[in-house]
Amino acid sequence: MKRTDYISWDEYFMGVALLAAKRSKDPSTQVGACIVDDNNVILSTGYNGFPVGCSDDEFSWSRIGEDTKYAYVVHAELNAILNSGGKSLRGARLYVVLFPCNECAKAIIQSGIKEVIYLDDKYSHEKATLASKRMLATAGVKTRRLIPRDDSIVLNFERE
Repeated sequence: MKRTDYISWDEYFMGVALLAAKRSKDPSTQVGACIVDDNNVILSTGYNGFPVGCSDDEFSWSRIGEDTKYAYVVHAELNAILNSGGKSLRGARLYVVLFPCNECAKAIIQSGIKEVIYLDDKYSHEKATLASKRMLATAGVKTRRLIPRDDSIVLNFERE
């Protein structure tokens, strides 16, 4: 008999997004994204961080003050779109740890992504998130929160 405790496609792709988030060097918020086509093939991944060539040691990671990370950081969703290498993203699904901001929503819409599956919406009442929700809905991009069956997926590098 086959296993019955395997994870769903949604859990798998959100797991990839969470794993991508582990690459972020941001000390306060780690976000990952995974873009998938209709055949459940991963087209791209991304995480929040500085652009290529901008040293993680030379730019600010601060959230407050005169020089903050916000002027420099590329969000996970935009990184995943840019990392796709020119592949068509029309009709794709985007799995992301946090609901996208308004700037990422613009890129999602323009790239042709048709569905956003997110894990957390902790900034749900902020102006940027409200603008994002309005734009995504107006453009016909479906959004849904993933409610995973389990609280965690364990990865173990040691094999029996």
